[in-house]
Amino acid sequence: MSEAHYPSLRGRVIFVTGGASGIGAEEVTQLAAQGAQVAFVDIAEEPARALAAKLAAAGHPELFFQRCDLTDIAALRGAIAEVGRRFGPITVLVNNAANDQRHKWEEVTPEYWDERLAVNLRHQFFAIQAVAPMMKAAGGGSIVNFGSISWHAGAGGMPAYTTAKAGVEGLTRGMARDLGPDNIRVNCIIPGWIMTERQIRLWLTPEGEENLMRTQCLKQKLVPADVARMVLWLAADDSRMCTSQLWVVDGGRM
Repeated sequence: MSEAHYPSLRGRVIFVTGGASGIGAEEVTQLAAQGAQVAFVDIAEEPARALAAKLAAAGHPELFFQRCDLTDIAALRGAIAEVGRRFGPITVLVNNAANDQRHKWEEVTPEYWDERLAVNLRHQFFAIQAVAPMMKAAGGGSIVNFGSISWHAGAGGMPAYTTAKAGVEGLTRGMARDLGPDNIRVNCIIPGWIMTERQIRLWLTPEGEENLMRTQCLKQKLVPADVARMVLWLAADDSRMCTSQLWVVDGGRM
């Protein structure tokens, strides 16, 4: 893939959730390569610190990492506040973190339902709530939420996850309206089936791959860089008049 350059991202303070692996790690890598001041949180400490060290060794600006369980909203707020104190106002938020754990609807308890929504939806709102005052004071910002193709495609086997991801789209549209007067843009990326190490290890089968190639218009597998490049554009000033939209990166599956 050719590399795009976004001058407006240089020096911009960007906060990414779930940045230690998969799509999130690619986002952190590509944002750092643009010269942004990247901060990220994740529950997986070892791969996160390895990623931060790798990017520092490559000569990118200092990265901030803090271990954070995103179901702990106080910890999330604390991490956001610390980034603001250390680097200045966060003007890009990437609500990337999620977990598409499979589950049978017959076995879902109220506690499990609440936990899945906390992992996949609730933290996105509270991260927005925490960064919006910084963005307003800075004159604007960009928020990128992450939905999922799963419920658009009618996927079963994970009702709490698909419900949460459908909710992300409603959150995006409502917050775009509320924050627009402060020049804060809110968009949602809908990834298709992205071939992260986890997806390949847990879910990809020959039958699944065959079906994927049959349903996608473009007959190539999607990789994390395909999504990260959309994040770059939405974070940069190049998309300054784009808000309240759903950006599908799925090879033409929907």
